[in-house]
Amino acid sequence: GFSTIRRENGLRIVTVSGDISEDDPNRAAEVQRVLTEELLPKLEQDFGITTHQSGLAEQQREFLGDATLGLIFCLLGIYMVLAWVFASWTRPVVVMTVIPFGLIGAIYGHDLWGVPLSMFSIVGMIGMTGIIINDSIVLISTIDQYSEKRGLYPAIIDAVADRLRPVLLTTATTVLGLAPLLYERSSQAEFLRPTVITLVYGLGFGMVLVLLLVPAVLAVQGDLGRQITAFKRGLRAQAAPRARALLWGATVLILIWFVLTLGWASVTGALAPPLATLPALAAMNAVLAGFVLFMAGAVGTVILCFGLGALVLRPAPLPGE
Repeated sequence: GFSTIRRENGLRIVTVSGDISEDDPNRAAEVQRVLTEELLPKLEQDFGITTHQSGLAEQQREFLGDATLGLIFCLLGIYMVLAWVFASWTRPVVVMTVIPFGLIGAIYGHDLWGVPLSMFSIVGMIGMTGIIINDSIVLISTIDQYSEKRGLYPAIIDAVADRLRPVLLTTATTVLGLAPLLYERSSQAEFLRPTVITLVYGLGFGMVLVLLLVPAVLAVQGDLGRQITAFKRGLRAQAAPRARALLWGATVLILIWFVLTLGWASVTGALAPPLATLPALAAMNAVLAGFVLFMAGAVGTVILCFGLGALVLRPAPLPGE
């Protein structure tokens, strides 16, 4: 039997401890999954006990919670600083689009080196978010400077060509400075290896994306900006009442359709009663089904608006035609 009986808040407790070998990350993850999803729930059901995981698992949960909060504040701080520097609420979004794609390089680096993701990897990811946007800032600042004297597309092409060397050198110096730690075999360096892999591969992969993705997103933003400006002018067009009425009607229809589909599903967790009976959406998640219905309805409304516009807004024939 037990030599001592431990109690906490008047309840008897038994501590069962063990270590999971990290030599095989896949096997360790499978053991953790079976323990959490199968073994512990079965013990609670069969013997009427309550289980609680502590130790390293509890530390990891606390760390992930703190790291998530730190990442949110980090991204918020970066966005506010960039919004102040660029005097725009949308331009920082273009700069920060490279951040999630940099995580792809970090995950690929861990797989290439056979190193499992750990708490040190998350620390490296948080630090990488502040470093990887440096190249984006340099590139977009140059594009904004060039676009003052020429069109947006020529400015993007010229800026990417001129900033290729600075972007390449900035990333290369950081990556080469961290590279020796990748090949260090001492036990002290093993703790830093996940962080170094995250920074090296995240920044290296992010450099390519800065030169390809950021200019593309900037051009898309310019196209969308022109469309939104034209739409706002159409809503205020006093000289074309039929066009204005058509745009307002399409806008109201899309808003009503949003409330009945995606809005309803997001609030209630289910589709609106008339739409829930559709057999094609029975097996889909409610929010996903609402999104599909909203996009289909919005596209149909836009096509209908274009068709009615072609009929109603047809220019009158000139005299003699």
